[in-house]
Amino acid sequence: MKKDNPDVVLTAKAADVEFTSGSATAQRAADVLVAKNEGFFIPTGKQKKNLVIAFAKRDMIVYGKAFDILRLAGDVNLDVLESVEANLEKIQIYEIKSTRKNLKPDFSNYFFALTAAEVLVAQSLKKYFKFILVNVNTGDFLEMSLPQIFARARGIYPTWSILF
Repeated sequence: MKKDNPDVVLTAKAADVEFTSGSATAQRAADVLVAKNEGFFIPTGKQKKNLVIAFAKRDMIVYGKAFDILRLAGDVNLDVLESVEANLEKIQIYEIKSTRKNLKPDFSNYFFALTAAEVLVAQSLKKYFKFILVNVNTGDFLEMSLPQIFARARGIYPTWSILF
């Protein structure tokens, strides 16, 4: 990673940072996306913190664990809070939903869960937040906003997850 020039976009490969998702498949999905060289990268802890602060200053709530990967539409130094604040329009945040199942490229019949935190972040950040469905076996991926997911859903099954 380049650290000497504050104007350089800082990117991190999957192996360079600790991935915070509990899913090994999500980690593989992040690796797949980064390897595609389409601008995806995994933010460091500091970069996630800067994003949380910058969005909070605009009254938008984001939980650091409710997103996994980013894509930038221009130069943003994510290690500098002021750069993040000035360039939020260039930042797209993604939550990965990954699978190893044999699915069609359009992910039809894909069954997955959204956490309350993910839904709240998607509702708060609106255009800045998307879900990205990734098939780690085929490399297929599909980006969707929360309204797009709800519009396409054939069923929604609310659950409560309890930890003792």
